[in-house]
Amino acid sequence: MQVSILVFGVLKEWLGAEQTTVEVPEGATIVQLLARLSEGRAAEALRGIAVSVNAEYALRDHALKEGDEVGLLPPVSGGTDAVALTREPIDAEKLVAAAKSGADGAVVVFDGIVRDNSRGRQTLYLEYEGYEELALKQMRALVDEAIERFGVRQVEIVHRLGRLEIGETSVLIVVASAHRAQAFEACRWVIDTLKKTVPIWKKEIFVDGAVWAAGEPFPEGMAVDEAGASGDA
Repeated sequence: MQVSILVFGVLKEWLGAEQTTVEVPEGATIVQLLARLSEGRAAEALRGIAVSVNAEYALRDHALKEGDEVGLLPPVSGGTDAVALTREPIDAEKLVAAAKSGADGAVVVFDGIVRDNSRGRQTLYLEYEGYEELALKQMRALVDEAIERFGVRQVEIVHRLGRLEIGETSVLIVVASAHRAQAFEACRWVIDTLKKTVPIWKKEIFVDGAVWAAGEPFPEGMAVDEAGASGDA
């Protein structure tokens, strides 16, 4: 069967045309189509793209039909890296505005802020530290998985490190999608999973002392010793 391919931005240079027709087997999925297109070409050009089918965002396992119009969509120009660690205040308004696209029907935001109390104690400020190289790697993996799992267009994660004052943003997650349900689900999944898998730790400084916040247990298979014991030598 035949499907039409539309390409945009830098991908025009890779494919050599704005529109072409490709022959694929009956019931071929998007991932099979992309494998077909990358034969003999630089597969790197297809990394990080989104795909639409008949002007609707589609997931990698979407089954194609005769005459479908498939759009290959490179990351939107003018954006920033999908993940970032910073010691500067996070400009939530600017990041949310930059994430919006004409193809989106919803942008869902989680804005985690420093509150003035915790467990009945008055908080003065927080300090965050992280294993930065691993944290960025894990955050990028979350972005990739969220896009694939929920079919959203874009996910951005920005996390503060260092000293944070009351009312400042500690972590900002922005999810843009054609549909609101997927955007809500993806945003909730990202923050919940980030808290369990990204190596960033929080120290709470109170009026009467300081303590490292107890972390959530690692997902099964990540902790070296589920029982917390060092084991026999």
